[in-house]
Amino acid sequence: MHFSFFTLSVFLASSFALPSLNHVVHEKRDRLPPGWQYHEKLESSKLLPMRIALTQSNLDKADEFLMDVSSPGSSNYGKHWTHEDIANKFAPSAETVDTVKSWLTSSGIAPERISRSQSLGWLQFEATVAEAENLLKTEYHLYKHTTGKPHVSCSEYRIPENVTPHIDFITPTVHFDAKIPQAVAKPVEKRAPTSTAAAGPPVQTKAALGIGAPTSGSLPKKGAQINIKAIIDELKNCNKFITPNCLRALYLFPPGLTANPQNSYGIVEYTPQAYLQSDLDLFFANFSKNQVQRTPTLNSIDGGVVQTTQQGFQFNGESDLDLEYAMTLINPQKTTLYQVGDEVEGASFNDFLDALDGSYCAGDDPLQDATYPDPFGGYQGPKNCGGFAATKVISTSYGYNEADLTAAYERRQCNEYMKLGLAGTSFLFSSGDNGVGGNRARCIDPATKEYNDGSSGIFNPGFPSTCPYITSIGATQIVPGASVTAPEQACQTVIFSGGGFSNVFPLPSYQAAAVKSFFTNHPPPYGADRFNNSQATRGFPDISANGANYVVAVDGQFSLVYGTSASSPVVGAILTLINEARLYAGKSTLGFINPFLYANPGAFNDITLGSNPGCGTPGFQSVPGWDPATGLGTPNFPKLLAAALKLP
Repeated sequence: MHFSFFTLSVFLASSFALPSLNHVVHEKRDRLPPGWQYHEKLESSKLLPMRIALTQSNLDKADEFLMDVSSPGSSNYGKHWTHEDIANKFAPSAETVDTVKSWLTSSGIAPERISRSQSLGWLQFEATVAEAENLLKTEYHLYKHTTGKPHVSCSEYRIPENVTPHIDFITPTVHFDAKIPQAVAKPVEKRAPTSTAAAGPPVQTKAALGIGAPTSGSLPKKGAQINIKAIIDELKNCNKFITPNCLRALYLFPPGLTANPQNSYGIVEYTPQAYLQSDLDLFFANFSKNQVQRTPTLNSIDGGVVQTTQQGFQFNGESDLDLEYAMTLINPQKTTLYQVGDEVEGASFNDFLDALDGSYCAGDDPLQDATYPDPFGGYQGPKNCGGFAATKVISTSYGYNEADLTAAYERRQCNEYMKLGLAGTSFLFSSGDNGVGGNRARCIDPATKEYNDGSSGIFNPGFPSTCPYITSIGATQIVPGASVTAPEQACQTVIFSGGGFSNVFPLPSYQAAAVKSFFTNHPPPYGADRFNNSQATRGFPDISANGANYVVAVDGQFSLVYGTSASSPVVGAILTLINEARLYAGKSTLGFINPFLYANPGAFNDITLGSNPGCGTPGFQSVPGWDPATGLGTPNFPKLLAAALKLP
């Protein structure tokens, strides 16, 4: 059964000594994405900018390397690698470079036409359409988007069997990722409440850019406006109004007291999403008075701008939510804002990662990731390749459906999170707000593999939440009418905690026992027609935090806001406070935290109420132990801190 938009063939490596003449399918596109139509056969004399992503070396050992510095009990726990060590360890092997070059030259591509990227991960050359078709045993066609945007693509391509272990993917080929200006794009979304889903044609599934676009539906859900005076006795009203003190009472963590210069917390936003200083000040005046007029430390990436010309919840709601709570909860520690992409083209997750790791920059897919100077007339400076430091904890409230992207693209990005984890960064991502459904609550039609209206079909897991090298954060809520000290439940007010199982990534070792226990003790009532029930793939979320009824200052007034967008920054703040304590004790920061989390399930408040509905089902139930609705549960700060301080 196909679960993703693309299928990536898996092959056994044959002998490298004897080149194979047998060409096998390397990547294949199942269908055209919505909005695109066949236009014409591409002229054989046209030139194509061919780029080959080489398989990185030692990736078979990557998990071992990361676990060595991340697993409790390891003698190397906390001994994070330098970026130079990481780059050298994973550079493509000489055998890989020689094998691919030999194939190219034997196919008529002269050696002098082939260059290697500065990152060492790519080979690039220009070829005529006729040469490319002969090389890849395919045909290239020109397609047009309903906006008039042209795009060159093929439906599949083949390479020699002996070469397949050495190539991740090739562009341009099946990747239907041509950039569409934000004004006409339907970008992927962070989340969208179930109520916004509508029947009709599937959503645009291959828009990696413009994830901050206000028309995309990719914003947290806005609730009622409130009178701030109504919650003056705030702890008695936490079941209706979540404030910073409610979160401290829920998870038993104190206000911040110190600001170690080695510690740092980063929030990622995508233009045109932007905070308003007046909103931050309004929030601080009521909940953190000494932070009035305080601003986050701005890291502007690829022309990223905190714009103020366009205002409203769809422009300010996300950033205001993230920063108001992140800054308040870790005060006096500073918060770094990574503002990514200009106001015209936008940005993808890869564009953000490029700024942290220059060696990753050359691996961008030119058909999917942003190009700078902006060809649409925006930011005209050079693309930011490196030059920005990764904070110790980074929280992101955006995400794709796993089925939106090719498995090769996702694996390459996931491996970059692994490398940054080796360097000591904790990456957190919201798990989504539509239960077992994907963005806009869409599910996958089992016959067409296209997105449907969400009333039936195959569960639609999110990415990067399914990447085993990030921490996926689900959502809980206080049970209606209950006190702040009562056990929470899976969030079922306005949004549903995203969760499920990957169709791409295998089950990581640190999660194996938890997933086995879930299937053994609480087998879900669904078969392979609904989700990947192989019990051999990554489950998410990892943990959760409250995601309902947040009091947020937006555009000069207080409103209630809902979403895992709230949950992830809160968990990031808690981890930042733990890092502060470890640094004070002369220890390293936590880095990749998942092995530590799963080794300490007793440090979480187990959630056993509620579920995460979607696709016409109740979804997965919250049960004792880990589950794909709320993960291990919510943080118990004193227990989590004690466990963290016991580590080397």
